[in-house]
Amino acid sequence: MMKRELQGRYVTISTVGEEARAFVPAPLPPQPPIEWTPELRGKFDQALLALGRLDSISTFLPDISLFLYMYVRKEAVLSSMIEGTQSSLSDLLLFELDMEPGVPMDDVREVSNYVAALDHGLKRLAGGFPLSLRLIKEMHSILLARGRGSNQTPGQFRRTQNWIGGTRPGNAAFVPPPADQVMECMGKLELFLHDQPEPTPALLKAALAHVQFETIHPFLDGNGRLGRLLITLLLCEQKVLREPLLS
Repeated sequence: MMKRELQGRYVTISTVGEEARAFVPAPLPPQPPIEWTPELRGKFDQALLALGRLDSISTFLPDISLFLYMYVRKEAVLSSMIEGTQSSLSDLLLFELDMEPGVPMDDVREVSNYVAALDHGLKRLAGGFPLSLRLIKEMHSILLARGRGSNQTPGQFRRTQNWIGGTRPGNAAFVPPPADQVMECMGKLELFLHDQPEPTPALLKAALAHVQFETIHPFLDGNGRLGRLLITLLLCEQKVLREPLLS
């Protein structure tokens, strides 16, 4: 197994009277390049084959629109549960029917926003709009439109420092890049999505872009959900999947 050096650098930041280390990831693709061993190539081919089988299922379903209607909602429930939201599929369907769900309204709104954000992204791609920072920000503004997080600058990259775990950057588990470097990091991620400086296989691109997005953590809230949406969006944009059948 190749031992890879740190893919980025630490910078020292000063917040609330103490210093902390924030991580700035190196631009993609990784350097040195991924070493395609026979074992790795075999696994990659297996994954592509499985995706092809999954994609072909969409042609056999009697009513793909009904299946997708429920499937996308189930995915929204599961993705939001990872963030601690307590909404079930039946809660979401009741909410959409203007009936009273059995959990707090904010919980169901979060899940409903997720469905709307994915729907918006797929429609924009179908209309020929590129997978871009603008589209990512548009989806974020929908994701945080109502309910919890609606005061966390929806549709805008963060202008302040955030962190993961702990109560402040000084005792956090991970500190993403300083706010003044977010735009540069995201700009380079956008280039990578557009095969610059070099093309990357779609499945590998989805994996690396997801990790990079979460490392940059460009928004004040909703990074986990949007990062998961990005995988689905990329696979559809790259025509690996015709429908959002993978979550």
